[in-house]
Amino acid sequence: MQIRERVGVEIEGATRQYGKYLALDNLSLSVAPGEFVSLLGPSGSGKSTLLGILGGFVTPTAGRVHIGGQDVTFTPPHKRDIGVVFQNYALFPHLTVGENVAFPLRARRIPKAEWPAKVRDALAMVELSGYEDRRISAMSGGQRQRVALARAMVFEPRLILMDEPLSALDKQLRETMQIELRELHGKLGATTIYVTHDQREALTMSDRVAILSDGKLVQVDAPQQLHDHPADAFVARFIGEATLVPARRLDERTVEVAGTPIVSARPIPENGPLFLAVHTEKLLVDGGAAGTNRITGTVGDVIYQGESLRVGIDLPGGARLALRQPSHHLARAAIPERGQPITLSLHPEDVIVVPEKRG
Repeated sequence: MQIRERVGVEIEGATRQYGKYLALDNLSLSVAPGEFVSLLGPSGSGKSTLLGILGGFVTPTAGRVHIGGQDVTFTPPHKRDIGVVFQNYALFPHLTVGENVAFPLRARRIPKAEWPAKVRDALAMVELSGYEDRRISAMSGGQRQRVALARAMVFEPRLILMDEPLSALDKQLRETMQIELRELHGKLGATTIYVTHDQREALTMSDRVAILSDGKLVQVDAPQQLHDHPADAFVARFIGEATLVPARRLDERTVEVAGTPIVSARPIPENGPLFLAVHTEKLLVDGGAAGTNRITGTVGDVIYQGESLRVGIDLPGGARLALRQPSHHLARAAIPERGQPITLSLHPEDVIVVPEKRG
């Protein structure tokens, strides 16, 4: 199976207002042909509203939407040539797997003689060959998710929209399906826009991630760029496992944190309240040369989480850091007892200082 054409998507000033509530606020976003972009944000950030506007299920109060260079702002969903995978899969329980997958072909009045081959190809793509006659009620959650994917792809759409399709799966299956979806996108090359509130899911699967907050686009970037170069405190908190500690700018490469100078390999922002964003995995226990970004605090809670320990570190002045260490016995031995002093180090390359809000 091959997608007939790769299309770009242009969202220009998309706004959606419900009475006094502004669900989407003048948002613009470009998606390249064949790109996988995730819309990431907390509940109420506007990501599902934006997906609804792309799919034609929600009419924008203002703004335009172009797919493949065509203005589709007011085009109904069935004329947009898009595949949609919903959060609850929206499968028909009284139909077989094959009948569910064939439904979009029927709706588009594709000749019935072409259905069997297209259904077989779509099911093979999601590794469900031979399941045509299986009842939906006899399928597991992961299999139903694959059926929903096959149905979305069977008519070779130019754009695929996915609205949190993995949220109902357990953690292990969800992580497996993330890798499978990434590989499937690599085979198909279809332009894909994916809604999720799970930052690890977005980082795993996406070419780029668009971060939304309060109906606005805060930052859109490649996963590693978002993680290592967040635009502001909101993105730093939302991407990765970071603790934010108030910081005071001393010069273009140095801030003061809990009374200690911290040197960064990158320029320090000049405007607004600043925070040191510390990723838990970047802190080292007593691991730096004397005087190089060494932070002394007191050990708080030590929480066992299977493969790792999460350690709270209380700093002078009331701020707190979090440290993540492997849980094997050598790493555990490096952690003092609760209430004991501990010295940490942070490499200048790992020092991230962000403003409270993007200027």
